[in-house]
Amino acid sequence: MDSGELNKIFGGVLAAFLTLLLLNFFGGKIYGTGEGYHGKEQLAFALEVEGGAGDEEEVEVAIDYGALLASADAAAGQKVFNKCKACHKIEDGADGVGPNLWNIVNRDIGSVSGYGYSGIFAELPGNWTLEALSAFLENPKAYAKGTKMAFGGLKKPEDRVNLIVYLNEADGSPEALQ
Repeated sequence: MDSGELNKIFGGVLAAFLTLLLLNFFGGKIYGTGEGYHGKEQLAFALEVEGGAGDEEEVEVAIDYGALLASADAAAGQKVFNKCKACHKIEDGADGVGPNLWNIVNRDIGSVSGYGYSGIFAELPGNWTLEALSAFLENPKAYAKGTKMAFGGLKKPEDRVNLIVYLNEADGSPEALQ
């Protein structure tokens, strides 16, 4: 065998290898295989499904409010409030799209006079305690079914407690949080 024959064999092997690489690359682009697929993609939106065979029971995690209060930061709560200030104000009597949050800690639920609350707030008993505010801020639609509030909630307990501490101090006469 001369060198010309060896070059032809080597060229054929190289061409076959390159063909396989290109088919793999374009096949992944066309049919959605390769890295970034098979459960690793981001969903554009999530749908809640009830009553399916694979439903798992939610495990309630107890929140240590004492530890969270000990490390709470009103300045961090003020930054979290930026998510709220489009609809809520902290000035006394200054309602926005939502009711004012002036002196909200330990205030009766649904008690801002002149504000048109969703009907559910008339039915909720009690005051806005630390635990009640935290539960509402975590998932407003689950806490007050039928609320007009479109906010999705704050998932991190630290963010909720920081926000509550900020709101508690904003009126100048903070309540005792326990």
